[in-house]
Amino acid sequence: MTAKVHILLVDDDPTENIILGALMRKVASYAITLHYVETVDDALGFIRASGVPLDMILMDNRLQPQADFRETVPELRRAGYIGPIGVISSSISDAYFQKIDDYGVDFRIDKAELDPTAIEFILRECVGRDVGAGI
Repeated sequence: MTAKVHILLVDDDPTENIILGALMRKVASYAITLHYVETVDDALGFIRASGVPLDMILMDNRLQPQADFRETVPELRRAGYIGPIGVISSSISDAYFQKIDDYGVDFRIDKAELDPTAIEFILRECVGRDVGAGI
């Protein structure tokens, strides 16, 4: 039986939603519903009003008008989201990526490394059997 999970993708590039959606459909052990918003404000609205039991948030590192995850992820935490938050970026080599714990980030991953195997591993590690417990 496949576990059902709800993931919120926050990315200002709609193409990323299409790409990640296609990758997530290839994950066999989870039935993933990918929800998508383009801004942090939209993510906050989704968290507050949707009623969807989010299991994880994938956050693009750079979203305007904020600089990077050091500003965006704390906003989600202040709004009450306690589930796993992963930061995705086209490059995770900047030094500030070494301090993700200071900002409430659970993991970081380069967009080039995202494939069905990586997604399944992340879900197993971050969501495990406790699906639907994000809020």
